[in-house]
Amino acid sequence: MSEYIVSARKYRPMTFDTVVGQSAIATTLKNAIRAGKLAHAYLFCGPRGVGKTTCARIFAKTINCLSPRADGEACNECESCQAFNEQRSLNIHELDAASNNSVDDIRSLIEQVRIPPQIGKYKVFIIDEVHMLSTQAFNAFLKTLEEPPVHAIFILATTEKHKILPTILSRCQIYDFQRMTIDDTVRHLASVAEKEGYTYEPTALNVIAQKADGGMRDALSIFDQVVSYSGGNITYQRVIENLNVLDYDYYFRLVDDMLEQKISDCLLLYNEVLGKGFEGGPFISGLASHLRDLLVSRDAQTSQLLEASNEIRQRYVEQAQRCKVKWLYRAIRLCNDCDQAYRTSRNKRLQVELTLIECAQATNDDDASAGRRPVRTLKPIFSLLTVAAKEAAPASSPAQVIPTTNVATASQASNSNLSAQPGPTVLSGLSTPSASAAKRPTIRLGSLSPSIHRKQPTAHSTVNGTAESSAANTIVERQPFTQADLSLHWHTFIRSMSTDETALAQNMRIMQPLLQDDGTTILVAVENEEVAVMMQGLMPRLLTELKKLLHNGHITIRLTIKEAENKTAIYDKREQLRHFCDLNPALITLGKNLKLELT
Repeated sequence: MSEYIVSARKYRPMTFDTVVGQSAIATTLKNAIRAGKLAHAYLFCGPRGVGKTTCARIFAKTINCLSPRADGEACNECESCQAFNEQRSLNIHELDAASNNSVDDIRSLIEQVRIPPQIGKYKVFIIDEVHMLSTQAFNAFLKTLEEPPVHAIFILATTEKHKILPTILSRCQIYDFQRMTIDDTVRHLASVAEKEGYTYEPTALNVIAQKADGGMRDALSIFDQVVSYSGGNITYQRVIENLNVLDYDYYFRLVDDMLEQKISDCLLLYNEVLGKGFEGGPFISGLASHLRDLLVSRDAQTSQLLEASNEIRQRYVEQAQRCKVKWLYRAIRLCNDCDQAYRTSRNKRLQVELTLIECAQATNDDDASAGRRPVRTLKPIFSLLTVAAKEAAPASSPAQVIPTTNVATASQASNSNLSAQPGPTVLSGLSTPSASAAKRPTIRLGSLSPSIHRKQPTAHSTVNGTAESSAANTIVERQPFTQADLSLHWHTFIRSMSTDETALAQNMRIMQPLLQDDGTTILVAVENEEVAVMMQGLMPRLLTELKKLLHNGHITIRLTIKEAENKTAIYDKREQLRHFCDLNPALITLGKNLKLELT
């Protein structure tokens, strides 16, 4: 029985032309060798398993070749190349800095640098995981690294360049190795499978490449594992069984159920996924990635960002055409929020199920925005009665178009003032409104800045600030409501306002709408004229929503502007005492009983 060699070692590249995924670096090194422009120190950095040490060995072999080829490759026939291929070359020294990171190890290396090569031109010192060297070892290495002998070349390899001292970086030529693409990994795995005589499916190799996450060594290790499991017949089903990977088909089925609003099927599918041993975190993360792939599949320019086989790519394109872009934006946002909240959630399953329900219900929403976080609301789930009632109901009349106010019109209408009612009575009863509060302030539209365009009140608006819309008049109910109901639905409306209305929403949170004695009139006190004009533009929509939420079609809203209080600062202590006694006469009795005197 012959000795078994893993694929990562057996098919390790021996020339620059066989290096996978690093064509730019390989070309640069070959040109430098051909031109004779070699640096004394190189730094190869990048993720694990992308070919840093492999390129360092090929580079060391090529510069010591006694008869290099015209294209910059080694001949593989001379004594130096044969010694390298048989791993007996004395010109290449490898040091693992993870286990040899002390000052003594570096001093031993410096002693070897002084000895010239016996065969070839250069002695190459490859220091792997160089970021593991201690600070003292780095400092001891600085002088030799900057001015080594002419026959010495250093190649430093690391996965964490940010941990290396800047003084080391400044003395090296830096080469950044990139991750392997899915296509490059699949092609290399296919060539290895053909050389070994294995049968394979392209989709199976694609799953292995995605699992490797850009590392060729990891891909070959997973490849050997799958070959042992499948007996040389590498199929998609056996790969996902061996690697415990969630199948593409689950996500395609889940999105189909969401588009058809089959919420029960979505929850049952998630239960099936949990039954196979998968956690909710990777599941929701995979769903977000699937929705992202659907999004990029809709456009021919971004479809190249989809890393999948041709068969899977076609399925993505077909399903993406049935998805609205706005729904994809909203669903991705919901999955991203769930992924962030999943780690801290106590009921993790419920967290994922709520996200699936919201994604399924968002397919009919047309107000989804690309950059706006969706309002997390839940509709009836397992009953179709509500949907049937909505389909049977007649379409509501379209909202009236409210023309914007022209600057000239606003100035001409400055004499037509909007009157307001007195401010609300203080509930605590500690003070009474002054006589000046009975005055009705006037809102002058012409005094506003010309750059601000406001909407005119509709035809149903009254002169004193009462606003009604034609859509709101369709509600004929007259269900009584309380002050608490009014406050609740007032803030419900504020939460539904868009981000463009943030300033007005902040003002509305400060306002305290008061229900009058007639049970249908709502008195709203605003701070100033500008806020009053902004409220006038919002009034038709506000009135419509309140009528709908409170089930009362006879609601009217009156605006009033708060009177500016002329407060005079009180500096004298006797005046302060007199002021507080006027507010609360019980202070006088308290002072007499305790025999207090003002000092």
